[in-house]
Amino acid sequence: MALFSKIIAKLRGGLVTASDWDELRTSLIEADLGATLSDELIAIAKSNKSESIEIAMRGALAGALTQSSRELARATSRPTTILVVGVNGTGKTTSVAKLMSSLKNAGSSVVVAAADTFRAAAIEQLQTWGERIDVPVVAGKFQGDPASVVFDAAKRASEEGADYLIVDTAGRLHTKSNLMDELSKIRRVLEKAGGVDEVLLVVDATTGQNGIIQARHFTESVGVTGLILTKMDGSAKGGVALAIERESGLPIKFIGTGEGVDDFELFDSDAYISGLIGSE
Repeated sequence: MALFSKIIAKLRGGLVTASDWDELRTSLIEADLGATLSDELIAIAKSNKSESIEIAMRGALAGALTQSSRELARATSRPTTILVVGVNGTGKTTSVAKLMSSLKNAGSSVVVAAADTFRAAAIEQLQTWGERIDVPVVAGKFQGDPASVVFDAAKRASEEGADYLIVDTAGRLHTKSNLMDELSKIRRVLEKAGGVDEVLLVVDATTGQNGIIQARHFTESVGVTGLILTKMDGSAKGGVALAIERESGLPIKFIGTGEGVDDFELFDSDAYISGLIGSE
């Protein structure tokens, strides 16, 4: 990733030309930082002496990331409820499987609601993962009422004293308003059952600036509290995490780094910035 390593080395050597700055700006925009943020970072770099450039850039990058907590919220007297949302194709259902595996491996008990009843494949996928990981998956009929599935899952999680209830949801209905209305209905069911502690939006890192638009729409409709950024591996552009957090103000809580169920980890902002800075 190391978007800044070459320019930092040149700044230390005092050899930066106008074409170097243009090249840096182009590379930042191509890495999905966006024009405004790219220009701000270049201005910071230009205003600092070579001795302090790395510290200055680290500070600027850290300032673009949100200061909100990246820890999952926890309920104290009922199952912690996590609603997972996002458009189809982002890896939403796979992320639910990865999240339930991560929580189970950490020693927590989990119940999952397969509430994307509009895709038979999503139901089957979660049921398969549930069997492998030994996590109960509450499902209904294909094209059935997702709110009913959620109600049953919330009841089971409460009766079993589960630590977490994770709810997978549809990513596409006939229109955007249909989708958001359905998600709002699911949220109301969960609120009646005790509450919603997290609404995690799954965003595909390779979609770049479109991820910012998705974050805005879902936040307006269902109150997103955090992000899961998928495909943060060799295929992803390095700056997208920075751009999404800067524009949305939402913390990235988890990243998906591959296809396997274990390719899932907490987002480490310090490690991310170090990756952007690189080394000499």
